[in-house]
Amino acid sequence: MESRPLSYFVAVAEELNFARAAERLGISPPPLSRAIRRLEADLGVTLLERTTHSVTLTPAGTVLLAEARTALDALRAAARRAQRAASPEPKLVLAVKADGDAGLLEPILARHAADPAAVPVAVRLCAWHEQPRLLRQGEADVALVHEPFDRTGLDSEALVAEPRVVALAATHPLAGKDQVALADLGLRPGDVHRFIDETRGRGHDLAQLLALVGLGDVTPLFPVSVADRYPRPGVVYRPVTDAPPAVLAVAWPQQSRSTDVAALVRAATSLAEAGQG
Repeated sequence: MESRPLSYFVAVAEELNFARAAERLGISPPPLSRAIRRLEADLGVTLLERTTHSVTLTPAGTVLLAEARTALDALRAAARRAQRAASPEPKLVLAVKADGDAGLLEPILARHAADPAAVPVAVRLCAWHEQPRLLRQGEADVALVHEPFDRTGLDSEALVAEPRVVALAATHPLAGKDQVALADLGLRPGDVHRFIDETRGRGHDLAQLLALVGLGDVTPLFPVSVADRYPRPGVVYRPVTDAPPAVLAVAWPQQSRSTDVAALVRAATSLAEAGQG
């Protein structure tokens, strides 16, 4: 199976419209339709149900869509990593959210750099939970990322579990309490990760999000390390006694056989095991 028919199929499966998929691919609809027919013939299955008004995925098409995305990501990732390895100064790329390293980033880099055989590490700061995509697409080799995250094609090891705190405006009614419970925030344990994702989306970065907290517009949950490292006038942090912990993990591509990647992962896990985060 070649990559081009797979990319054609993914475009049609995502758009569920041959005209839009053809425009996205920069080709005309007839050759696109023929390519999909050939792919179905090669596989001996029907991938798409077509009517004059709609296109829908069959069960076989649904399975192939997930697998094809993974395969195409792996091909692109292989090309990017090969290009990086061929550069005059090879380096690893470590993806991390700017405020999401639990204070481990600098110690990990220092421990890794202490190995005379270590290759340089470039840190790529990224958006909330963007790290898995960067790993799968070959734009990063290793990542620090908070659980839960999409583990498709990735391996990971937990590094540290931190208590959670809520950030409140100093004038908020709960600010006078020493600690709060999820129920005080109108949350149940099962709501926590969805709530975190929603509130994180309110600000482009931590500074903007904390500005919104000070205005009383949002009450986000953070790992306790954020409270320790980012005090802000007009904002108070209170422990949330029954919130699940914030678990930071180190992640890397499942198919990686790089000794350099293994060395950076080892620096992270050994630091965490030593309790020096």
